[in-house]
Amino acid sequence: MERTYCCDVCNKIFNNAGSLKIHQRVHTGERPYHCDVCNKTFSDRSNLKVHLRVHTGERSYHCDVCHKTFRKLQHLKVHQRVHTGERPYSCDVCKKRFRTVEHLKVHQRVHTGERPYRCDVCNKTFRKQEHLKVHQRVHTGERPYCCNMCNKTFSDRSSMKVHLRVHTGEHSHPCDMYDKTLKDN
Repeated sequence: MERTYCCDVCNKIFNNAGSLKIHQRVHTGERPYHCDVCNKTFSDRSNLKVHLRVHTGERSYHCDVCHKTFRKLQHLKVHQRVHTGERPYSCDVCKKRFRTVEHLKVHQRVHTGERPYRCDVCNKTFRKQEHLKVHQRVHTGERPYCCNMCNKTFSDRSSMKVHLRVHTGEHSHPCDMYDKTLKDN
């Protein structure tokens, strides 16, 4: 029988002592590997190795369909689901399907009502961290998106995209009545 190694904190089982030792760093916070470029620290050498690609620009994994490149093989595999249509993760409440388990977990908050991200200024809560980040711009006044035609600034990308229609004349939802009104003027 193969020997197993058990974490004494969370009881997770490992096949070898080395994997257990790396795992235990989750509990101890130990991060013995550091990047010489930016001083970011890591709990294991392989994560540092992948991180270094941020600085070198190395993107070793290529999509055969659209030629997009990735630093991690796992990111390529998830990306390929865009082309195959594969959505292996299913919500057990509404059966909606997702490409990643992370997207499924965020979706499930719709059903649970969980809103784990809280604004420290006004206490408004959000399901997604990126929604909180955009909201916080209400308080900071940050407007990082800029129209390249008139230099008007926006706190989020979608507002800028809607604004661009002013310049292009494009309407996302064509309306016969609206078009008629425009033509009559």
